[in-house]
Amino acid sequence: MSPIRGGYDLARFILARYSGKVVEVGVGRAPDVALLLGPYLEVVPTDKEGRNLGGLAVVADDIFTPNLALYRGATLLYSIRPPLEMQLAVGRLARKIGADVIIRPLAEEVAQIPGFRRTLVNEGEARFYLFTTSSSLSSSL
Repeated sequence: MSPIRGGYDLARFILARYSGKVVEVGVGRAPDVALLLGPYLEVVPTDKEGRNLGGLAVVADDIFTPNLALYRGATLLYSIRPPLEMQLAVGRLARKIGADVIIRPLAEEVAQIPGFRRTLVNEGEARFYLFTTSSSLSSSL
C-alpha cells in the first residue's frame, strides 16, 4: 500500500468541517484517509468485500444497492478514485440521507450530481470535489 498523495490534507479538510459519522465508499486497497480520520470521527469504510485492511475493518456493501442502515447519520460520504457511475450512486445515497459528498477523482471524470453544488477544492496537495446542498457547509469554505 503506497500512501495516497494529499491524503493527509484531505483528512485535515474533513476533520475541520465534519463531525460524527463519515463513510468512505469503495475504500479498495488504500485506507490512508480512513486511518487518519479514525481516531477523531466514526469512520465506516465500505467496499464490495468486507475484510481487515491495515487494521481497519472494512464493511461489505454495494453502493448500487446500499444497506441504508450503514449510512444513516453520516454527515459525509467520500470516495477516492471512483468511476463516474459510482460517483452518481454515492450522490443518490447522500441525497437520501442528507450528507455531503467528497469525490477525489482519478482523472478529470467528475459527475454532476443532481441536487448538489460542485466545488473544486485545492487543499495542500489534495485536489477533490465537494458536493453540497444549499443548506449544508458550503458557505464555510
